[in-house]
Amino acid sequence: MIAADIQVVLPELVLSVFAMAALMGAVYTIKDRAAPLLVWTTSGVMVLVALWIAIAGPQGSAFEGSFTSDGFSVFAKVMILMSGAAILLMSEGYMARHGILKFEYPVLITLASVGMMVMVSAGDLIVLYMGLELQSLALYVVAALRRDSIKSTEAGLKYFVLGALSSGLLLYGASLTYGYTGTTSFAGIIEATEGGVSTGLLFGLVFLLAGFAFKVSAAPFHMWTPDVYEGSPTPVTAFFATAPKVAAMGLFARVVHDAFGGVVGDWQQIVALLSVLSMFLGAIAAIGQRNIKRLMAYSSIAHMGFALMGLAAGTVLGVQAMLIYMAIYVTMNIGTFAFIMSMEKDGRVVTDIDALQMYSKREPLKALAMLVLLFSLAGVPPMVGFFGKLYVLRAAYDAGLGWLAVAGVLASVIGAFYYLRIVYYMYFGEERDALDPGMSPVLWGFLMASAAVMVVGIVNLFGIEPAAAAAAASLVN
Repeated sequence: MIAADIQVVLPELVLSVFAMAALMGAVYTIKDRAAPLLVWTTSGVMVLVALWIAIAGPQGSAFEGSFTSDGFSVFAKVMILMSGAAILLMSEGYMARHGILKFEYPVLITLASVGMMVMVSAGDLIVLYMGLELQSLALYVVAALRRDSIKSTEAGLKYFVLGALSSGLLLYGASLTYGYTGTTSFAGIIEATEGGVSTGLLFGLVFLLAGFAFKVSAAPFHMWTPDVYEGSPTPVTAFFATAPKVAAMGLFARVVHDAFGGVVGDWQQIVALLSVLSMFLGAIAAIGQRNIKRLMAYSSIAHMGFALMGLAAGTVLGVQAMLIYMAIYVTMNIGTFAFIMSMEKDGRVVTDIDALQMYSKREPLKALAMLVLLFSLAGVPPMVGFFGKLYVLRAAYDAGLGWLAVAGVLASVIGAFYYLRIVYYMYFGEERDALDPGMSPVLWGFLMASAAVMVVGIVNLFGIEPAAAAAAASLVN
Protein backbone atom coordinates (compact mmCIF):
# COMPACT_ATOMS: atom_id res chain seq x y z
CA MET A 1 0.00 0.00 0.00
CA ILE A 2 2.67 2.52 0.99
CA ALA A 3 4.56 1.93 -2.29
CA ALA A 4 1.40 2.73 -4.29
CA ASP A 5 0.79 5.86 -2.17
CA ILE A 6 4.36 7.09 -2.68
CA GLN A 7 3.99 6.57 -6.43
CA VAL A 8 1.06 9.02 -6.47
CA VAL A 9 2.92 11.71 -4.47
CA LEU A 10 6.26 11.16 -6.25
CA PRO A 11 6.39 14.56 -8.06
CA GLU A 12 5.92 16.38 -4.75
CA LEU A 13 8.53 14.14 -3.08
CA VAL A 14 11.05 14.79 -5.87
CA LEU A 15 10.68 18.57 -5.53
CA SER A 16 10.82 18.39 -1.72
CA VAL A 17 14.03 16.33 -1.76
CA PHE A 18 15.53 18.68 -4.37
CA ALA A 19 14.70 21.72 -2.20
CA MET A 20 16.23 20.19 0.91
CA ALA A 21 19.33 19.01 -0.98
CA ALA A 22 19.78 22.46 -2.56
CA LEU A 23 19.40 24.15 0.83
CA MET A 24 21.93 21.92 2.58
CA GLY A 25 24.32 22.01 -0.36
CA ALA A 26 24.34 25.81 -0.49
CA VAL A 27 24.64 26.20 3.29
CA TYR A 28 27.71 24.00 3.49
CA THR A 29 29.45 25.34 0.38
CA ILE A 30 29.43 28.78 -1.24
CA LYS A 31 26.03 30.07 -0.07
CA ASP A 32 24.86 33.17 -2.00
CA ARG A 33 27.46 32.68 -4.72
CA ALA A 34 25.52 29.54 -5.65
CA ALA A 35 22.28 31.52 -6.06
CA PRO A 36 22.43 32.21 -9.85
CA LEU A 37 23.19 28.57 -10.66
CA LEU A 38 20.56 27.42 -8.18
CA VAL A 39 17.92 29.65 -9.78
CA TRP A 40 18.54 28.19 -13.24
CA THR A 41 18.78 24.64 -11.91
CA THR A 42 15.55 25.01 -9.91
CA SER A 43 13.75 26.43 -12.93
CA GLY A 44 14.93 23.50 -15.05
CA VAL A 45 13.85 20.95 -12.45
CA MET A 46 10.40 22.57 -12.19
CA VAL A 47 9.95 22.46 -15.97
CA LEU A 48 11.02 18.80 -16.09
CA VAL A 49 8.63 17.85 -13.29
CA ALA A 50 5.81 19.76 -15.04
CA LEU A 51 6.47 17.85 -18.28
CA TRP A 52 6.63 14.56 -16.35
CA ILE A 53 3.27 15.30 -14.70
CA ALA A 54 1.68 16.36 -18.00
CA ILE A 55 2.93 13.39 -20.04
CA ALA A 56 3.10 10.46 -17.62
CA GLY A 57 2.12 11.79 -14.23
CA PRO A 58 0.81 9.26 -11.67
CA GLN A 59 -2.99 9.13 -11.37
CA GLY A 60 -5.13 7.93 -8.50
CA SER A 61 -5.60 8.58 -4.80
CA ALA A 62 -3.19 8.03 -1.93
CA PHE A 63 -3.34 7.72 1.84
CA GLU A 64 -6.96 6.56 1.92
CA GLY A 65 -8.23 9.30 -0.36
CA SER A 66 -6.61 12.24 1.43
CA PHE A 67 -4.45 13.00 -1.64
CA THR A 68 -5.84 12.87 -5.18
CA SER A 69 -4.00 13.03 -8.47
CA ASP A 70 -6.45 13.45 -11.36
CA GLY A 71 -6.85 15.45 -14.55
CA PHE A 72 -7.81 18.58 -12.64
CA SER A 73 -4.77 18.53 -10.35
CA VAL A 74 -2.46 17.74 -13.29
CA PHE A 75 -3.70 20.80 -15.22
CA ALA A 76 -3.27 23.06 -12.17
CA LYS A 77 0.16 21.65 -11.24
CA VAL A 78 1.54 22.17 -14.75
CA MET A 79 0.41 25.81 -14.62
CA ILE A 80 1.90 26.29 -11.14
CA LEU A 81 5.29 24.79 -12.04
CA MET A 82 5.60 26.45 -15.45
CA SER A 83 4.73 29.90 -14.09
CA GLY A 84 7.07 29.39 -11.12
CA ALA A 85 9.91 28.40 -13.46
CA ALA A 86 9.27 31.43 -15.69
CA ILE A 87 9.29 33.87 -12.76
CA LEU A 88 12.53 32.36 -11.42
CA LEU A 89 14.25 32.85 -14.79
CA MET A 90 12.94 36.42 -15.07
CA SER A 91 14.01 37.33 -11.54
CA GLU A 92 17.64 36.18 -11.55
CA GLY A 93 19.11 39.22 -13.33
CA TYR A 94 16.87 41.72 -11.52
CA MET A 95 17.64 40.39 -8.04
CA ALA A 96 21.37 40.12 -8.75
CA ARG A 97 21.47 43.77 -9.89
CA HIS A 98 19.76 44.94 -6.71
CA GLY A 99 21.79 42.76 -4.35
CA ILE A 100 18.93 40.58 -3.09
CA LEU A 101 19.66 37.32 -4.87
CA LYS A 102 19.96 34.94 -1.91
CA PHE A 103 20.38 31.18 -2.21
CA GLU A 104 17.27 30.74 -0.07
CA TYR A 105 15.08 32.39 -2.73
CA PRO A 106 14.79 29.49 -5.24
CA VAL A 107 14.53 27.02 -2.33
CA LEU A 108 11.59 28.93 -0.84
CA ILE A 109 9.91 29.20 -4.25
CA THR A 110 10.28 25.42 -4.67
CA LEU A 111 8.81 24.70 -1.23
CA ALA A 112 5.93 27.12 -1.91
CA SER A 113 5.29 25.28 -5.20
CA VAL A 114 5.20 21.92 -3.38
CA GLY A 115 2.62 23.40 -0.99
CA MET A 116 0.54 24.57 -3.95
CA MET A 117 0.70 21.13 -5.57
CA VAL A 118 -0.56 19.58 -2.34
CA MET A 119 -3.35 22.17 -2.18
CA VAL A 120 -4.81 21.28 -5.58
CA SER A 121 -4.58 17.54 -4.83
CA ALA A 122 -6.02 17.67 -1.31
CA GLY A 123 -8.81 15.21 -0.54
CA ASP A 124 -8.95 15.96 3.16
CA LEU A 125 -9.19 19.14 5.24
CA ILE A 126 -5.99 18.29 7.15
CA VAL A 127 -3.96 17.75 3.96
CA LEU A 128 -5.49 20.93 2.56
CA TYR A 129 -4.23 22.90 5.56
CA MET A 130 -0.76 21.33 5.38
CA GLY A 131 -0.35 22.39 1.75
CA LEU A 132 -1.76 25.86 2.41
CA GLU A 133 0.59 26.55 5.31
CA LEU A 134 3.67 25.25 3.48
CA GLN A 135 2.88 27.65 0.65
CA SER A 136 2.06 30.55 2.97
CA LEU A 137 5.09 30.26 5.26
CA ALA A 138 7.46 30.29 2.29
CA LEU A 139 5.68 33.29 0.75
CA TYR A 140 5.76 35.30 4.00
CA VAL A 141 9.56 35.06 3.90
CA VAL A 142 10.06 35.97 0.23
CA ALA A 143 7.76 39.00 0.62
CA ALA A 144 10.27 40.43 3.15
CA LEU A 145 13.35 39.32 1.22
CA ARG A 146 14.69 42.89 0.88
CA ARG A 147 15.65 43.19 4.54
CA ASP A 148 17.05 46.74 4.25
CA SER A 149 13.71 48.05 2.92
CA ILE A 150 11.00 49.23 5.30
CA LYS A 151 8.32 48.63 2.65
CA SER A 152 9.45 45.05 2.01
CA THR A 153 9.56 44.29 5.75
CA GLU A 154 6.12 45.86 6.14
CA ALA A 155 4.83 43.76 3.23
CA GLY A 156 6.08 40.55 4.84
CA LEU A 157 4.61 41.49 8.23
CA LYS A 158 1.21 42.49 6.81
CA TYR A 159 1.07 39.33 4.73
CA PHE A 160 1.96 37.24 7.79
CA VAL A 161 -0.59 38.88 10.13
CA LEU A 162 -3.46 38.83 7.66
CA GLY A 163 -2.46 35.36 6.44
CA ALA A 164 -2.63 34.13 10.03
CA LEU A 165 -6.11 35.67 10.31
CA SER A 166 -7.23 33.88 7.15
CA SER A 167 -5.76 30.61 8.42
CA GLY A 168 -7.72 31.07 11.64
CA LEU A 169 -10.96 31.58 9.72
CA LEU A 170 -10.24 28.54 7.58
CA LEU A 171 -9.41 26.36 10.60
CA TYR A 172 -12.57 27.47 12.38
CA GLY A 173 -14.58 26.55 9.28
CA ALA A 174 -12.79 23.19 9.10
CA SER A 175 -13.51 22.47 12.76
CA LEU A 176 -17.21 23.29 12.31
CA THR A 177 -17.31 21.11 9.21
CA TYR A 178 -15.70 18.23 11.12
CA GLY A 179 -18.03 18.77 14.08
CA TYR A 180 -21.19 18.54 11.97
CA THR A 181 -20.09 15.79 9.57
CA GLY A 182 -17.80 13.71 11.78
CA THR A 183 -15.08 13.54 9.11
CA THR A 184 -12.35 15.65 7.50
CA SER A 185 -12.42 13.62 4.27
CA PHE A 186 -14.01 15.32 1.25
CA ALA A 187 -15.68 12.02 0.30
CA GLY A 188 -17.15 11.77 3.80
CA ILE A 189 -18.31 15.39 3.78
CA ILE A 190 -20.13 15.07 0.44
CA GLU A 191 -21.80 11.91 1.73
CA ALA A 192 -22.88 13.69 4.92
CA THR A 193 -24.43 16.57 2.91
CA GLU A 194 -26.65 14.37 0.74
CA GLY A 195 -29.71 15.28 2.79
CA GLY A 196 -28.88 18.99 2.84
CA VAL A 197 -26.73 21.27 4.98
CA SER A 198 -27.47 22.04 8.64
CA THR A 199 -27.09 25.61 9.93
CA GLY A 200 -23.88 24.74 11.77
CA LEU A 201 -22.33 23.15 8.68
CA LEU A 202 -23.39 26.15 6.62
CA PHE A 203 -21.42 28.37 9.01
CA GLY A 204 -18.46 26.05 8.54
CA LEU A 205 -18.76 26.36 4.76
CA VAL A 206 -18.92 30.17 5.00
CA PHE A 207 -15.75 30.33 7.12
CA LEU A 208 -13.95 27.96 4.76
CA LEU A 209 -14.88 30.11 1.77
CA ALA A 210 -13.77 33.26 3.63
CA GLY A 211 -10.37 31.66 4.23
CA PHE A 212 -10.06 30.74 0.55
CA ALA A 213 -11.15 34.26 -0.47
CA PHE A 214 -8.18 35.66 1.46
CA LYS A 215 -5.83 33.43 -0.51
CA VAL A 216 -7.23 34.46 -3.92
CA SER A 217 -7.40 38.12 -2.73
CA ALA A 218 -11.12 38.32 -3.44
CA ALA A 219 -13.02 41.32 -2.03
CA PRO A 220 -13.81 42.00 0.79
CA PHE A 221 -10.83 39.89 1.94
CA HIS A 222 -8.37 41.65 -0.35
CA MET A 223 -6.88 44.17 2.09
CA TRP A 224 -3.38 42.68 2.12
CA THR A 225 -2.94 42.65 -1.65
CA PRO A 226 -2.05 46.27 -2.64
CA ASP A 227 0.49 46.80 0.17
CA VAL A 228 2.14 43.39 -0.26
CA TYR A 229 2.34 43.81 -4.05
CA GLU A 230 3.87 47.27 -3.67
CA GLY A 231 6.32 46.45 -0.88
CA SER A 232 7.64 43.10 -2.09
CA PRO A 233 10.53 42.94 -4.57
CA THR A 234 9.05 43.08 -8.09
CA PRO A 235 9.95 39.45 -9.01
CA VAL A 236 8.26 38.28 -5.80
CA THR A 237 5.20 40.37 -6.69
CA ALA A 238 5.20 38.69 -10.11
CA PHE A 239 5.21 35.30 -8.40
CA PHE A 240 2.33 36.31 -6.09
CA ALA A 241 0.32 37.33 -9.15
CA THR A 242 0.70 33.98 -10.90
CA ALA A 243 1.27 30.54 -9.31
CA PRO A 244 -0.36 31.14 -5.87
CA LYS A 245 -3.48 32.46 -7.59
CA VAL A 246 -3.75 29.27 -9.67
CA ALA A 247 -3.26 27.13 -6.56
CA ALA A 248 -5.83 29.04 -4.52
CA MET A 249 -8.43 28.90 -7.30
CA GLY A 250 -7.71 25.18 -7.75
CA LEU A 251 -8.16 24.60 -4.02
CA PHE A 252 -11.38 26.65 -4.06
CA ALA A 253 -12.76 24.51 -6.91
CA ARG A 254 -11.58 21.27 -5.31
CA VAL A 255 -13.36 21.94 -2.00
CA VAL A 256 -16.68 23.24 -3.37
CA HIS A 257 -17.03 20.38 -5.85
CA ASP A 258 -15.38 17.45 -4.05
CA ALA A 259 -16.66 18.22 -0.54
CA PHE A 260 -19.78 20.32 -1.16
CA GLY A 261 -20.67 19.33 -4.73
CA GLY A 262 -24.07 18.04 -3.63
CA VAL A 263 -25.20 21.41 -2.26
CA VAL A 264 -24.24 23.80 -5.08
CA GLY A 265 -27.09 26.17 -4.23
CA ASP A 266 -25.67 26.78 -0.75
CA TRP A 267 -22.24 27.98 -1.88
CA GLN A 268 -23.11 29.34 -5.32
CA GLN A 269 -24.57 32.58 -3.97
CA ILE A 270 -21.53 33.17 -1.73
CA VAL A 271 -19.09 32.68 -4.60
CA ALA A 272 -21.22 34.89 -6.88
CA LEU A 273 -21.16 37.67 -4.25
CA LEU A 274 -17.37 37.40 -3.90
CA SER A 275 -17.13 37.58 -7.69
CA VAL A 276 -19.22 40.76 -8.00
CA LEU A 277 -17.46 42.55 -5.14
CA SER A 278 -14.01 41.62 -6.50
CA MET A 279 -14.76 42.69 -10.08
CA PHE A 280 -16.12 46.10 -9.12
CA LEU A 281 -13.69 46.88 -6.31
CA GLY A 282 -10.72 45.93 -8.51
CA ALA A 283 -12.07 47.92 -11.46
CA ILE A 284 -12.91 51.08 -9.51
CA ALA A 285 -10.09 51.20 -6.95
CA ALA A 286 -7.38 50.80 -9.63
CA ILE A 287 -8.48 54.02 -11.38
CA GLY A 288 -6.75 56.25 -8.81
CA GLN A 289 -3.48 54.28 -8.70
CA ARG A 290 -0.27 55.83 -10.02
CA ASN A 291 2.03 53.04 -8.79
CA ILE A 292 2.00 50.28 -11.41
CA LYS A 293 2.50 47.51 -8.83
CA ARG A 294 -0.51 48.68 -6.79
CA LEU A 295 -2.45 48.99 -10.04
CA MET A 296 -1.60 45.37 -10.87
CA ALA A 297 -2.73 44.37 -7.36
CA TYR A 298 -6.19 45.79 -7.94
CA SER A 299 -6.11 44.31 -11.44
CA SER A 300 -5.52 40.86 -9.89
CA ILE A 301 -8.47 41.37 -7.52
CA ALA A 302 -10.72 42.16 -10.50
CA HIS A 303 -9.41 39.18 -12.50
CA MET A 304 -9.99 36.82 -9.58
CA GLY A 305 -13.58 38.10 -9.61
CA PHE A 306 -13.92 36.93 -13.22
CA ALA A 307 -12.37 33.54 -12.40
CA LEU A 308 -14.80 33.18 -9.49
CA MET A 309 -17.63 33.90 -11.91
CA GLY A 310 -16.80 30.68 -13.74
CA LEU A 311 -16.64 28.80 -10.44
CA ALA A 312 -19.98 30.28 -9.32
CA ALA A 313 -21.67 28.54 -12.25
CA GLY A 314 -21.25 25.25 -10.39
CA THR A 315 -21.00 23.27 -13.64
CA VAL A 316 -18.35 21.43 -15.67
CA LEU A 317 -18.37 24.33 -18.16
CA GLY A 318 -17.84 26.75 -15.26
CA VAL A 319 -14.73 24.92 -14.00
CA GLN A 320 -13.42 24.63 -17.57
CA ALA A 321 -13.93 28.38 -18.08
CA MET A 322 -12.14 29.12 -14.80
CA LEU A 323 -9.14 26.98 -15.79
CA ILE A 324 -8.91 28.60 -19.24
CA TYR A 325 -9.18 32.04 -17.66
CA MET A 326 -6.41 31.29 -15.15
CA ALA A 327 -4.09 29.98 -17.88
CA ILE A 328 -4.60 33.16 -19.92
CA TYR A 329 -4.31 35.38 -16.83
CA VAL A 330 -0.98 33.82 -15.80
CA THR A 331 0.45 34.23 -19.32
CA MET A 332 -0.59 37.90 -19.45
CA ASN A 333 0.93 38.60 -16.04
CA ILE A 334 4.26 36.98 -16.86
CA GLY A 335 4.70 39.31 -19.83
CA THR A 336 3.44 42.37 -17.97
CA PHE A 337 5.76 41.85 -15.01
CA ALA A 338 8.69 41.21 -17.37
CA PHE A 339 8.07 44.76 -18.59
CA ILE A 340 7.63 46.17 -15.07
CA MET A 341 10.96 44.60 -13.99
CA SER A 342 12.69 46.54 -16.77
CA MET A 343 11.36 49.91 -15.55
CA GLU A 344 14.47 51.59 -14.11
CA LYS A 345 16.04 55.06 -14.14
CA ASP A 346 19.77 55.36 -13.44
CA GLY A 347 19.70 51.88 -11.93
CA ARG A 348 16.82 52.68 -9.56
CA VAL A 349 13.45 50.95 -9.71
CA VAL A 350 10.64 53.10 -11.17
CA THR A 351 6.99 52.22 -10.52
CA ASP A 352 5.17 55.47 -11.38
CA ILE A 353 3.10 55.10 -14.55
CA ASP A 354 3.95 58.73 -15.47
CA ALA A 355 7.44 57.46 -16.33
CA LEU A 356 5.89 55.74 -19.37
CA GLN A 357 4.94 59.04 -21.07
CA MET A 358 5.79 58.76 -24.80
CA TYR A 359 7.58 55.47 -24.20
CA SER A 360 6.67 54.32 -27.72
CA LYS A 361 8.93 56.98 -29.23
CA ARG A 362 11.99 55.52 -27.48
CA GLU A 363 11.13 51.80 -27.42
CA PRO A 364 8.50 51.13 -30.14
CA LEU A 365 8.69 47.32 -30.07
CA LYS A 366 8.44 46.99 -26.28
CA ALA A 367 5.63 49.56 -26.22
CA LEU A 368 3.73 47.56 -28.86
CA ALA A 369 4.16 44.33 -26.85
CA MET A 370 2.90 46.08 -23.72
CA LEU A 371 -0.04 47.53 -25.67
CA VAL A 372 -1.06 44.00 -26.73
CA LEU A 373 -0.83 42.74 -23.13
CA LEU A 374 -2.80 45.69 -21.74
CA PHE A 375 -5.51 45.26 -24.39
CA SER A 376 -5.68 41.59 -23.48
CA LEU A 377 -5.89 42.37 -19.74
CA ALA A 378 -8.73 44.78 -20.50
CA GLY A 379 -10.54 42.12 -22.56
CA VAL A 380 -10.39 44.02 -25.84
CA PRO A 381 -11.14 41.76 -28.86
CA PRO A 382 -9.56 40.02 -30.64
CA MET A 383 -6.87 39.51 -27.97
CA VAL A 384 -6.88 36.19 -26.08
CA GLY A 385 -7.91 37.96 -22.86
CA PHE A 386 -11.26 38.71 -24.48
CA PHE A 387 -11.91 35.01 -25.03
CA GLY A 388 -11.02 34.26 -21.41
CA LYS A 389 -13.75 36.64 -20.27
CA LEU A 390 -16.14 35.29 -22.89
CA TYR A 391 -15.77 31.75 -21.49
CA VAL A 392 -16.60 32.74 -17.90
CA LEU A 393 -19.46 35.02 -18.99
CA ARG A 394 -20.97 32.21 -21.06
CA ALA A 395 -20.59 29.73 -18.20
CA ALA A 396 -22.37 32.10 -15.79
CA TYR A 397 -25.17 32.82 -18.28
CA ASP A 398 -25.71 29.12 -19.07
CA ALA A 399 -25.96 28.38 -15.34
CA GLY A 400 -28.83 30.86 -14.95
CA LEU A 401 -26.64 33.66 -13.54
CA GLY A 402 -27.42 36.21 -16.23
CA TRP A 403 -27.25 39.07 -13.71
CA LEU A 404 -23.68 38.05 -12.82
CA ALA A 405 -22.66 38.00 -16.50
CA VAL A 406 -24.13 41.52 -16.95
CA ALA A 407 -22.23 42.71 -13.86
CA GLY A 408 -19.06 41.21 -15.35
CA VAL A 409 -19.49 43.14 -18.60
CA LEU A 410 -20.01 46.41 -16.71
CA ALA A 411 -16.96 45.80 -14.50
CA SER A 412 -14.87 44.97 -17.57
CA VAL A 413 -15.84 48.26 -19.21
CA ILE A 414 -14.92 50.22 -16.06
CA GLY A 415 -11.65 48.34 -15.65
CA ALA A 416 -10.61 49.04 -19.25
CA PHE A 417 -10.00 52.68 -18.28
CA TYR A 418 -6.82 52.19 -16.27
CA TYR A 419 -5.28 49.79 -18.78
CA LEU A 420 -6.02 52.12 -21.68
CA ARG A 421 -4.68 55.09 -19.70
CA ILE A 422 -1.23 53.45 -19.68
CA VAL A 423 -1.52 52.91 -23.45
CA TYR A 424 -2.46 56.59 -23.83
CA TYR A 425 0.60 57.64 -21.84
CA MET A 426 2.92 55.45 -23.92
CA TYR A 427 1.66 56.75 -27.26
CA PHE A 428 0.14 60.20 -26.69
CA GLY A 429 1.56 61.51 -23.39
CA GLU A 430 3.92 64.38 -22.72
CA GLU A 431 7.57 63.54 -23.16
CA ARG A 432 9.40 63.13 -19.82
CA ASP A 433 12.78 61.94 -18.58
CA ALA A 434 13.32 58.62 -20.28
CA LEU A 435 13.61 55.32 -18.50
CA ASP A 436 16.89 53.48 -18.90
CA PRO A 437 16.98 51.91 -22.38
CA GLY A 438 17.48 48.22 -22.98
CA MET A 439 16.20 45.10 -21.35
CA SER A 440 17.82 41.81 -20.41
CA PRO A 441 17.42 39.09 -23.07
CA VAL A 442 15.42 36.90 -20.67
CA LEU A 443 12.91 39.65 -19.82
CA TRP A 444 12.69 40.69 -23.47
CA GLY A 445 12.02 37.09 -24.50
CA PHE A 446 9.22 36.60 -21.96
CA LEU A 447 7.64 39.97 -22.85
CA MET A 448 7.61 39.22 -26.57
CA ALA A 449 6.52 35.60 -26.14
CA SER A 450 3.64 36.58 -23.87
CA ALA A 451 2.49 39.31 -26.28
CA ALA A 452 2.74 36.87 -29.22
CA VAL A 453 0.58 34.32 -27.37
CA MET A 454 -2.10 37.00 -26.87
CA VAL A 455 -2.33 37.39 -30.66
CA VAL A 456 -1.50 33.93 -32.06
CA GLY A 457 -3.54 32.16 -29.38
CA ILE A 458 -6.83 33.33 -30.88
CA VAL A 459 -6.57 30.45 -33.39
CA ASN A 460 -7.23 27.60 -30.91
CA LEU A 461 -5.83 28.78 -27.54
CA PHE A 462 -2.91 26.36 -28.10
CA GLY A 463 -5.16 23.40 -27.32
CA ILE A 464 -5.94 24.55 -23.78
CA GLU A 465 -9.71 24.22 -24.27
CA PRO A 466 -9.90 20.39 -24.58
CA ALA A 467 -7.31 19.95 -21.81
CA ALA A 468 -9.32 22.22 -19.50
CA ALA A 469 -12.53 20.39 -20.44
CA ALA A 470 -10.98 17.03 -19.49
CA ALA A 471 -9.62 18.50 -16.24
CA ALA A 472 -13.02 19.96 -15.33
CA ALA A 473 -14.79 16.69 -16.13
CA SER A 474 -12.44 14.80 -13.79
CA LEU A 475 -13.39 17.15 -10.94
CA VAL A 476 -17.11 17.62 -11.47
CA ASN A 477 -18.74 14.20 -11.54
